[in-house]
Amino acid sequence: MNPKIIKDKTLKQTPTPERCAIAENYSTPAVSIAKATVKPKTQTRTHHLKQVEEIYIITAGKGIVEVGSLKPTEVGVGDVVVIPPGVSQKITNTGEADLVFYCVCTPRFTADCYVDEEAQRK
Repeated sequence: MNPKIIKDKTLKQTPTPERCAIAENYSTPAVSIAKATVKPKTQTRTHHLKQVEEIYIITAGKGIVEVGSLKPTEVGVGDVVVIPPGVSQKITNTGEADLVFYCVCTPRFTADCYVDEEAQRK
């Protein structure tokens, strides 16, 4: 692997059905890093990732995260959320500004690992 610098301003955010926008920063088979943006008063869909651990690193805004059996917890800048594979998750932006966080997935995120629990309930 060669050294690399990826500038944030070069990334393109894409709206997702999960009710957030995603910009993938970096991806290898072992890890993926993406920036997620959740608009004010918006909650992501309840979901889990099969065989993928996900870590949120909050960089802007504030919200309430719900992970597995943990009680809903307020999160803000600098907080880290660790989500084991297969554990249900969602996050709600409770602020007036965008909630922004990096998602670090190991192994890397693919569409095949995403399970939309809200769609399964229908």
